[in-house]
Amino acid sequence: MALNPALSKPLTLSAELEAVVGKGPLPRTEVVKQLWVYIKKNNLQNPANKRNILADDKLKAVFGGKGEVTMFEMTKLVSAHMK
Repeated sequence: MALNPALSKPLTLSAELEAVVGKGPLPRTEVVKQLWVYIKKNNLQNPANKRNILADDKLKAVFGGKGEVTMFEMTKLVSAHMK
């Protein structure tokens, strides 16, 4: 199965997102990978429900101020920070 070329195209990231995943441009796949590295390193998964992400200050900036989001919400919110 071929990778979707749109997923591997480097995208420009907002300053808020770069604060979490590092300097862009990065492809969407790498952004998601780096988000998970950050979430796991900082122990930001909700222990009661691992599918929910507990936002620290850096992630709140990316998540529109929300303190907790689902994995699915996270993907949508992060997309707004990539062009």
